[in-house]
Amino acid sequence: MTNPHSYDRTMSDIVTYSSEGRVAIITLNRPEARNAVNGDVAQGLEAAIDRLESDDDVWVGILTANTEGQERPVFCAGADLKAINEGRGNELGTSRGGFGGFVYRERRKPVIVAVDGLATAGGCELVLAADLVVATERSAFGLAEAKRNLIAGAGGLFRLPRAIGQAAAMEAILTGEPIPAERAFNLGLVSRLVAAGEALNEARRLADAITACAPLAVWASRKVVLASAWADDETLKKMTNDEFANVINSEDTKEGLTAFIEKRAPNWKGR
Repeated sequence: MTNPHSYDRTMSDIVTYSSEGRVAIITLNRPEARNAVNGDVAQGLEAAIDRLESDDDVWVGILTANTEGQERPVFCAGADLKAINEGRGNELGTSRGGFGGFVYRERRKPVIVAVDGLATAGGCELVLAADLVVATERSAFGLAEAKRNLIAGAGGLFRLPRAIGQAAAMEAILTGEPIPAERAFNLGLVSRLVAAGEALNEARRLADAITACAPLAVWASRKVVLASAWADDETLKKMTNDEFANVINSEDTKEGLTAFIEKRAPNWKGR
């Protein structure tokens, strides 16, 4: 149940932001409410993504959650039903980001989500809006809305089939039953499956592998891969050519080629 005093906390406490080298760590911090999304979470998460996007020194984000004190860890239980019942449902999203300030937020930098516990309803939709998923073996992913005469309204109904295929997604959505982490890994939703408590550490390792690559190439490639879910081949061909032209004319391309010739590690600048 939602902590009745949670609105007395600042947004910076409810969604925290820190950076480690080229990587930003964004943490949902309402463990007493199973990290349910209320107005402060939505505003805080949008502000965190704004900070990630505007910081030239940070190239990748990790979204995680504080599950301290939870008997059964929950990454995010979705929408704060107490806020909805009090008529504050419109606070759970933002004009730019949609639900949680995140699910429809346009951005260029990849976000890895580190899940150690249950991600259900809107919590699963936050996961589906990320670019890569690292999860522990005790995690699970579900869209339980049909059990409450609701539908997943923050992208889950079309993103889950893209991630795991229509048959598996249809079963999960129509029954409302969560998908265990191992099955989610086998279906392709989860990129890396690790032991309990290790999701954030593994996400850091994955982020480090990404930041070892040229950021302009990473961001351009991400853009085309995401567009492949909806665009036709001609659109994708043009987009690829445009992104290639932008990348090839950058300082980092010259640096990458020079480093290869000189047999040394490149020093990427992101320009």
